[in-house]
Formats: sequence, C-alpha cells, structure tokens
Amino acid sequence: MTQHLFILTGASRGMGLAMARQLLQPGHTLLCLSRHTSDALAAQAAGSGCALIQWSQDLAEGAAASARLADWLATQAAGAYASATLINNAGVIPRIGPVRDADAADLAHALRVGMEAPMQLTAAFLHATAPWTAARKVLNISSGLGRRAMGSQAAYCAAKAGLDHFTRCLALEEALKPGGAKVCALAPGVIDTDMQVQLRGADAAAFPDRASFVGLKDRGLLTSPDDAAAQVLAWLERADFGANPVADVRDAG
Repeated sequence: MTQHLFILTGASRGMGLAMARQLLQPGHTLLCLSRHTSDALAAQAAGSGCALIQWSQDLAEGAAASARLADWLATQAAGAYASATLINNAGVIPRIGPVRDADAADLAHALRVGMEAPMQLTAAFLHATAPWTAARKVLNISSGLGRRAMGSQAAYCAAKAGLDHFTRCLALEEALKPGGAKVCALAPGVIDTDMQVQLRGADAAAFPDRASFVGLKDRGLLTSPDDAAAQVLAWLERADFGANPVADVRDAG
C-alpha cells in the first residue's frame, strides 16, 4: 500500500487550487469536488504520476455530493491506500451586509456550502472508510472569523464557528474508536484570494470593517495562496495532527 488518497473540495481557485497543485505527486490519488473543473490542473496531473479525478459538483447540494462520494468510495478496495484524507475547503461569503438586509436564499447557500456539506461529506467518508486499514484524517478549513465575531459577516462567521464545533464533537467520537480518524479544523491565516477582493470591494456603509481588509492588502500582510496551501499541507503532515481539534497555522511552533 503506497497510494495515498486525498479528497479536496473547492479545488478550482484560490488556496484550494494551490493545494490541489501541490498534492499532484507520485503515489497520490486526488479527487477534487468543485463547481468547475480545471483544465490547467488536468494538464499538470498528466505528467505528475498522480491519479487526478475531478467532479463538477455543486456543494450547495451536499446530500447529492455525499451520496456520490459514498458510492465512489464503495468501489475502492479496502486495502488500496496507505492513507485517506478528506479536506473540506470550500466556502462562500454571501452578500456583505447586516442580517436585516440579507436574502434568505443567500444565507441558506452560505450555510449549506460552508457547514452542511462538510458535515455530510465527512459522514460519508468516515462511514465508507471504516473497514479500511488506512490511516484516516479529516481536515476542515476554518477561519479566524469562526472564532471572532464581525458585523456584516454573520453567515460566514456562523458557518466557520459551526465547523469548528462540529470538529470538536467529531474528535470526541473518533477518539473512542480503535483506528479512529484524526480530525482538525484549521484556520489558514489571511490569504490573498477572491474572497479578500470581495471584502475590500464591499460598501463601507454596509461593512464597517472594510478598511481593515484594505489595510491588510496595502501593508502586504496577506499570504499568497501557494504559501498558505504549503502551510496547511505541512500541518496535515504533523505527527501531532488532531491533538488540538481546533487550530491555527499561525500557532505552529
């Protein structure tokens, strides 16, 4: 067993795409779930020695995504992989503004992608791989905003806070099982992605903290997607991964 399985959501852009590129290594099987597939990623995979599978999957339909994952995992031989890792990375920021002005469907979409789908995919992953001898990990990409309240960001903050507490509960469950999965909700720092562009471009009247995000960019305090991806994947490989179920890459020592 020399193959290592990675399942990654939100792999079409930003840090997710950077992680996908860095995971294209010999001996890896990488399954990406995103709204859009990437031709560039497929081209890179062609000479990488990595088996790449890309699904065009709307993670707002988490039940369908998790059923599809469960079906696919059922086709994999129990002894095929030395390790199996699920990385729940996908997330969205709904229209920025106070809750009183929010659209109900927009709020529901943010919570489905950011919290509901990771829970459903994790359940499918752990159930399907329970008979496997592979070392299993679940990495949930969280955010500092899951641990610090911010006005006009209620849905995103709530989704990430829920993801953190879900991970704490999951860690307690898996600790009771022989060979249970190691799990962690990891905040990756402040990254120069499309989400940051969205925050900097928000209406200042609707988003009181807009200036702080503009300042982060102006002062060069944003991490590149490539550097952030490397930090996250290095955390995943730590010997003590999962010892703290809610962590931050900036706490690495």
